[in-house]
Amino acid sequence: MPPPLPAKELGARRVTELATLERHFERMLGSLTMHFQPIVRAEDHALFGYEALMRPNDPDLPHPGAALDAAESLHRLQSLGRTVRGIAARTFSESGPDDAVLFVNLHALDLLDKTLTSRWSSLARLASRVILEITERESVQSISDLRFRLAQLREMGFRLAIDDLGAGHSRMGNFDPRETDVVKLDMSLVRDVDTNAGKRQVAQAIIGLCHDSGIQVVGEGVETIDECRALRDIGCDLLQGFFIARPAPVFQRPDLRQ
Repeated sequence: MPPPLPAKELGARRVTELATLERHFERMLGSLTMHFQPIVRAEDHALFGYEALMRPNDPDLPHPGAALDAAESLHRLQSLGRTVRGIAARTFSESGPDDAVLFVNLHALDLLDKTLTSRWSSLARLASRVILEITERESVQSISDLRFRLAQLREMGFRLAIDDLGAGHSRMGNFDPRETDVVKLDMSLVRDVDTNAGKRQVAQAIIGLCHDSGIQVVGEGVETIDECRALRDIGCDLLQGFFIARPAPVFQRPDLRQ
C-alpha cells in the first residue's frame, strides 16, 4: 500500500478537483434545458398542470443527480435554482397552456435566496399559476424564519407543495398542513396501490387527512391504468407518472380516453 499523501498535496489536489468541477458546472448551467411532465385530474383526466424537470446537457454532469451533487459540493445550489426557475418561467410564459399551472422544484436552501421573493423575477410574474414544490424537507426545518418565508411566498400568489409524503416517518413528522397547499404521495406508496391493501389503506388515510385541511393530493409515479383507478376511488385529486405521459421538452396534452 502506498504511503498516504501529505496534507499539503491533498489540499492542492482538492483545489484542482473543485476548479475542474466549477468549469463543468458553469458549462452545464449554460446548456441546461427543461422538460415538462403533465399532471391530470384523477376524476376525468383533464389537464391540471406540469412539473418542470431540469435536464443537463453536459457529458461530465449528464443527469439531474450529478448536477445537484456538483451544486452541493461547490455551494452553488442557489445558482442552479435561479437558472432552473428562470428557464422554467420563460418557457412556460412563452408556450405553456393558459389553463395549466406549473410545478417548480425548490431545494430547501432556495428559500434563503432573495431572488425567490423578488417581485421583479420572471417566476414572480407568473406566481398565481405556479406551485413551488419543496424538496429536502429535513433541511427546511433548520430555517429559523421558515413560516415567515412561506407566508411571504403565499402573499406573492404562489402555492406550495411538498413531495414524497408517505415515504417514511421523517417525512410525516415534517408535514404541517399550515405550510402546504398540495402534497405528492410518494411513488413507493403509489406502486401497486391497486393490489396492495396495506398501501391502499395508508394512501387513503393520508388523502383524508389532507382533504380535512383543504389540501389537494397528487399520486406521483403512476404507471398503470389500475393504479389510476385505485387512486381515483380513494379520493386522490391528481395523477402524474409515465402512464399519463413522460417528461418532454414541449407541453404535451395527454389523451387518456379509454
